[in-house]
Amino acid sequence: MTRDHRSGFTLTTGERDPELNRQLDEGLTAFNAAATGVAEQGTLSVKVTDDGGELVGGLAAWTWGGLCGIEMLWVREDSRRDGWGSQILQAAEAEARRRGCDRVVVSSFTFQAPAFYQRHGYVESGRTLGIPGGHEDVHLFKSLIPPG
Repeated sequence: MTRDHRSGFTLTTGERDPELNRQLDEGLTAFNAAATGVAEQGTLSVKVTDDGGELVGGLAAWTWGGLCGIEMLWVREDSRRDGWGSQILQAAEAEARRRGCDRVVVSSFTFQAPAFYQRHGYVESGRTLGIPGGHEDVHLFKSLIPPG
């Protein structure tokens, strides 16, 4: 942790601070609502378990202003060829539509699953360079409005 005292202010650097995160979330939520006129937001999850109650895979996402943002999608290694990733993604998209979302965003490192999302209709909208090992973070977008 480092501290810098100047002009009566204190700047502190250290590990993640849960209370700071809560305050930042509140401040940014209020700012975003004032700027956009959209205050409603939510979270959603999709979970698959086996007969023993063990996690097979799942997804965590947020919704805000008609947009769904996938934060994490994971399927355990021994189940990755069983179609669970597709079923989880489709269930999340259906729930996002039910909540009034008309678009979805996600990012996936090049060593993860950008091709998986592209097979499901997501298109690349940008990349963040400089991921360790020479990889990139691929940003993807999908419209949930049926064509035509």
